Amino acid sequence: MILQEKLRSVDIVLGSKSPRRKELLASMDLDFEIEVRETDETVDPNLSPLEVVKLIAKEKLAAFSDDSYFDKLLICADTIVLDSDGKVLGKPSDLEEAKAVIRQLANNLHYVYTAVALSYKDYQYSFVEETKVWFSDLSEEEISYYVEKYKPLDKAGSYGIQEWIGRIGIAKIEGSYENVIGLPTARLQEELKKIF
Repeated sequence: MILQEKLRSVDIVLGSKSPRRKELLASMDLDFEIEVRETDETVDPNLSPLEVVKLIAKEKLAAFSDDSYFDKLLICADTIVLDSDGKVLGKPSDLEEAKAVIRQLANNLHYVYTAVALSYKDYQYSFVEETKVWFSDLSEEEISYYVEKYKPLDKAGSYGIQEWIGRIGIAKIEGSYENVIGLPTARLQEELKKIF
């Protein structure tokens, strides 16, 4: 029996308001509910970016610690983007910042890390998946077109790989494409097989 059939009898909760994570989890042929709990994402500035993304995913999971979730499979995640120097590229505050970030990413390598935290009964586990992404050289017109049309203000790194810019501007990726969107589905499938 494949994992998807085993999970038909399990209540699954995705603790994320991300429409992209919702689409990715649904594409895994899993039935789930979405519940979002606000969490404090303030972290120790001395932590490394990888420690931060893992901590935030765990904090999102901890928000569902009451007993009513004990028998449910909880899935929470957080994604972080780092430039080639290891600097965190968060969500842009406005369109000009988004353009500046994409200029920086153009013709360069950056890293996308998604941390996933899982809980089911007494089992808790978290992991971080890395994807390396190389943008090709982008003209100022292409950058402006993307930012003004798609307004990527809700996206870490100022872009969505599944959007127009990903179709025309990504030279190469190494690792999971879905991870860049926000949920490493193949790795998640493997980790869930260890539980069920």
